[in-house]
Amino acid sequence: MRGTYLDRFLDPWSEFERMSRLLSRAASNSGAEFPAVNVWVNGDHAVITTEIPGVESDAIDISVSGNTLTLRCSRPAEDIGEAESCHRHELRHGNFSKTIELPFNIDADKVHAVYKKGILNISLPRVEAEKPKKIEIKSK
Repeated sequence: MRGTYLDRFLDPWSEFERMSRLLSRAASNSGAEFPAVNVWVNGDHAVITTEIPGVESDAIDISVSGNTLTLRCSRPAEDIGEAESCHRHELRHGNFSKTIELPFNIDADKVHAVYKKGILNISLPRVEAEKPKKIEIKSK
């Protein structure tokens, strides 16, 4: 019979893989990781991309303060009939929040967000006064 304590003792690699899967599953179910984001930064701006399928655009709240962007959203639970029971439940629902700090202050008046097919793209321009300025050197 597979899965007994003796089998786990005799095959430590299988036990290691089993524990890795459990830890990975626990980490993916933590609220801190949803929604996952990609962040690209250069001297002038940052771009943040995230996938939040099943969320209406009016349920997404984006706020900016200084160098911090906060993303909040709400995804409703699926309706299941009385005769149905859940066999597997991996999709998250409820209220979610994610805060991302950037290496520069954001010009909140020029932030641009587009939400299409469950993908949210946010363009965050750097405050003009903080952008690096090239200094011209004059020869005498």
